[in-house]
Amino acid sequence: MKFLLPICLFLISIPSTVAAHASLTRAQTREAEQRLSEMGYWTGTVDGLFDTATRSALVAFQKWEGRAVTGELTLDELEAIRTSAAPKAREPGYEHVEVDLDRQVLLLINDEGGVRVLSVSTGSGKEFVEEGQTSISYTPRGRFLVYEKESGWKNGPLGSTYYANFISGGVAIHGSRNVPNEPASHGCIRIPMFAAREVGKLLRVGTIVLVYDKVSFVSAKDWAENPKLKQAALLSTTANAYEYEDETKTRPSYVANKKARSKMIRA
Repeated sequence: MKFLLPICLFLISIPSTVAAHASLTRAQTREAEQRLSEMGYWTGTVDGLFDTATRSALVAFQKWEGRAVTGELTLDELEAIRTSAAPKAREPGYEHVEVDLDRQVLLLINDEGGVRVLSVSTGSGKEFVEEGQTSISYTPRGRFLVYEKESGWKNGPLGSTYYANFISGGVAIHGSRNVPNEPASHGCIRIPMFAAREVGKLLRVGTIVLVYDKVSFVSAKDWAENPKLKQAALLSTTANAYEYEDETKTRPSYVANKKARSKMIRA
């Protein structure tokens, strides 16, 4: 008899546990999609189907809210989605992009502060070898401008990019077939394939991009308020990115090669 109470309690607990992890109905999935979309998470079509875009939106939600990143839509997750608030920009008031490295999400922000949120994967912090030199897979922090864009697939020694938007040297926001839940790139900001082309259209040359973690943040309000400052910064960024092309005529080859390597895509 002394084992009866624990056994009963165990049996009573089973239904709630199973229910929390049971597959949702299509109507419940559509409700989750609709609410995620309303909060700004990039869900794709709201149709009640748990597809790649829906899962990516759920992962972005879990990252933003500090929940366990499972990518599984359960009743517990649905309830959390129902009661959560929309993500907010770190610096609202002007159109730009924010990359939160701690949360591993990207926010596209409009003039009114509205957001669209994507899950990303950034620099892993691990060592890698490029042309015989050891480097660190690092995504730079700071304020940047999109200074160059590419369409479609481009291949390089460190991987492939899809609709790349360059912000610093070889670092770009680009589509990738491999966007894990954790940092895994050589320094680039990988985004899901389903959104890459549209993001490429939205990120025009000159788009402000803020990349930060919990200890580093640089404002770009002065760029937003003074177009001449932003234009000067864009010209400087572009000149630095392509400086090595002119240096090949006047500088030793080892200097030119160093500049050229800085443009190597860090996919």
